[in-house]
Amino acid sequence: MSEPKYRRVLLKLSGEALAGDAHRGFDFDVIGRVCDVIKRCVEAGVQVGIVIGAGNIWRGLKDGGDRMERTRADSMGMLATVINCLAMADCLEQRGVPARVQTAVEMPRVAEPYIRNKAVRHLEKGRVVIFGGGTGNPFFSTDTGAVLRAAEINADVILLAKNVDGVYSDDPVKNPNAVKFDEITYDEVLARRLTVMDSTATSLAMDNHIPIMLFALKDPENILRVVMGETIGTLVKEEL
Repeated sequence: MSEPKYRRVLLKLSGEALAGDAHRGFDFDVIGRVCDVIKRCVEAGVQVGIVIGAGNIWRGLKDGGDRMERTRADSMGMLATVINCLAMADCLEQRGVPARVQTAVEMPRVAEPYIRNKAVRHLEKGRVVIFGGGTGNPFFSTDTGAVLRAAEINADVILLAKNVDGVYSDDPVKNPNAVKFDEITYDEVLARRLTVMDSTATSLAMDNHIPIMLFALKDPENILRVVMGETIGTLVKEEL
């Protein structure tokens, strides 16, 4: 196997990705395929941090809507991310990959509290670190939590694994003439309001000079391909 392009990555997975075609709950066949690829990344010497959304269980703003107080709905979402983290950790460890779950909201009987130096030490020892609880605050998405953790652990890149295979000029489902970008700048993403991440997450990535690779998770092998330097999806960076 050739040398990986990136040595330390932050992989952002949507909660929906863990649910497969059911869109709710867990599809352990899907989770297993993702964990198989993560194992190969670790074996190649890549240090892997993971942030997982909660959309397969609860989306605070969407599911709570105007029926719940926003901060409480967001707190439920943060707890749901921890459930996903525990499922991912278990699946990795079944494959012999050591994993640690760290949470922004302390729950010591379930997981470690997030401590930056400890997370980095885990990564250096070849353990996958899965960050739960978002930022620990309401009104922030797990995308923002992913960028925050990527900045804190000095990740080389954010791997944004989604249900779409790149960044388009418009919604490719609604507009068949939408153009896919191979590369695009943060500034253009923000100016055109393209749905890569929410604007807070995109701005944070730009301010901390962290490139984002957005690609489709439909084939989990794409994770390894990107890590090894193949051109897949769309690269979001400072300048073209």
